[in-house]
Amino acid sequence: MPVGPFPARSPAPWAELNKVTEVCGADAIFKEGERSEHPLDLGAAVKSGDLSTAPREVDLLIVGGGLSGAVIAERCSKELGFTSLIIDKRDHIGGNCYDYVTPHGIRASKYGAHLFHTNYERVWDYITQFSEWMPYDHRVRGRVPDVDGVEQIVPIPPVQETVNALFKENITTEAEMQAWYDKQRVMPPNGEATNGEEAALSRVGPLLYDKIFKHYTKKQWDKYPEELDASVLLRLPCRTNTDERYFGDTFQALPVRGYTRIFENMLLRDPNISVRVNVDYFAEREAGRLPKYKMLVYTGPIDSYFSQAGMPKLEYRSLHFEETYIEEPDQGFFQEAMVVNYPSADVPFTRIVEYKHVANQTEAVKKGEVKGSLIAKETSSDVGEPYYPVPNTQNQELYERYRLLAEKESEVCFVGRLASYKYFNMDQAILNALEIYDSLKETGKLQPKRRPEDFGPGDGPK
Repeated sequence: MPVGPFPARSPAPWAELNKVTEVCGADAIFKEGERSEHPLDLGAAVKSGDLSTAPREVDLLIVGGGLSGAVIAERCSKELGFTSLIIDKRDHIGGNCYDYVTPHGIRASKYGAHLFHTNYERVWDYITQFSEWMPYDHRVRGRVPDVDGVEQIVPIPPVQETVNALFKENITTEAEMQAWYDKQRVMPPNGEATNGEEAALSRVGPLLYDKIFKHYTKKQWDKYPEELDASVLLRLPCRTNTDERYFGDTFQALPVRGYTRIFENMLLRDPNISVRVNVDYFAEREAGRLPKYKMLVYTGPIDSYFSQAGMPKLEYRSLHFEETYIEEPDQGFFQEAMVVNYPSADVPFTRIVEYKHVANQTEAVKKGEVKGSLIAKETSSDVGEPYYPVPNTQNQELYERYRLLAEKESEVCFVGRLASYKYFNMDQAILNALEIYDSLKETGKLQPKRRPEDFGPGDGPK
């Protein structure tokens, strides 16, 4: 096992492609003297689940305390003076971005690892107002058996090193790698891929498809690639170079004090924004306890909002995390990198995340004072909190029926991945919310400027 954490920066020349080169941004809470590395205590009133102590009338009632709702609340307050009440059924703010410090002193993410990356300069300029950020080039390893059945640790997405290690090749140039792909690829029978398997074979060929993508896809979606839309696997990266970075975006960084701090700076210091967690919107609506509001911003599952319409439910995938604290792993770490994927069919989970590797760890971890390490085995499931829409024709057609119902709700803005039935990356969610705010300034209505699919594919399950 390597000594010390997996390097935060990619080797040259690839690290130089990241425009984030040093710590930047602003953390007002830290600047004011707050030194705790834990999420701030929200206070008894916020955590009580009791709306009787919340404002009785607001401009915006926002259901969900994740990125979409937080951005809209922040912008509407700062520029228009709007008041908002954000309610969330969970016991914290931040949605799926929420991270915290464990009793052992390790910063961990409650809902799986989050990696911020964007090509949108507007998003980068916006989000750096609410946190300090450090450059970070995310790289993933996979534990994959080679042609002889011997387990190898290889870069994912595949690069020259991956192919050499798994298939006993000796590729050293981009031209050789391109020639290998050209020899491997299997074009769809009708010229255009009609499902995920045809798409994958046309991108990477049968060897990489079988070793890395086929069974991993089944574990993620409980569907083999031939059961999914071609779009899911058409975006498989086919790199001919040695760039191991998982993302190729212009700005790649980690929030120095965790993702929760972003939301604390956005929401908790603004007198126009009130927050109540442990609040179920539907239960409060049924009981008649919601405040008066001019506009509802809804970020939950769109099929839950229209549950009385008698339509089938949309299909989602959830994630389960089996966490284990390793008391004293060899050299202080359990595995080679923060994220190690397990794409083989004989392993039930998809990946293991070891948070101790991540560059924005607590000071205690950085100083070597935490001897143990926390790992989380991720397993995909159709039971639990909805994380990812399942992309196939049936679900998309059903969503279109829900979308038509949503368009008739003139006083409701449906926003975010669950309300839009679209996996948004963090930067896509932020940009979508910013553009919805733009619409409010331009037209007087909170409404999307473009359809969710116009943002392009998100990362989806990784």
